[in-house]
Amino acid sequence: MSETEESINNWGQMNMRGPKIAVIGSGLGGFGASHRLRSEGIDLVRRKEVRTVPLLKNSRWLWLRSQRKMTGNQRSDLSWLSRLDTRTGKAYQIKLTLQRLWNHRNQAEAEAFLKRWYFWATHSRLEPVIEAAKTIKRHWQGILQFVDSRITTGIVEGLNSKIKTAMKSAYGFKSFEYLRTVIYLVAGKINIPLPTQS
Repeated sequence: MSETEESINNWGQMNMRGPKIAVIGSGLGGFGASHRLRSEGIDLVRRKEVRTVPLLKNSRWLWLRSQRKMTGNQRSDLSWLSRLDTRTGKAYQIKLTLQRLWNHRNQAEAEAFLKRWYFWATHSRLEPVIEAAKTIKRHWQGILQFVDSRITTGIVEGLNSKIKTAMKSAYGFKSFEYLRTVIYLVAGKINIPLPTQS
């Protein structure tokens, strides 16, 4: 699994702000929904259910933690808890199933998988899961484009950060031409030799 896939599987590295979607053509829009499904969604389901299933008490971080970062005892506890017939376990299984999207290497397979997952998620009767699934549906094409291209918004966000820093340090520009020049200097990796260099 690549570093990009790992960060997306950790759900929370991507978000759905409008300007970023406009810049990258809706490329990775749905991952904010995945983050909500993982952190807020599973925890909301667990909080409601802990009143009727006391075994779920003090298990919050087991559901939220990446399996790769768990100890052996934590993995076995989570495995045992997720096999119980609970709504929290169902939400967790829906989350794990969505992670298998990254195993697909072409859009047709990924779309078929995503359709099955979407049907399951929207019929789960778990409101946070349904909300996340609907958000993912709104950004369907961008997610499928990522499956083919494997290009993330990381580069765009990095350049945007450099440009904003340059703009702050300049306290404004007289004209757009000056701003454009600074953008080329900061983000264009232009190497200008200094007079002291030979």
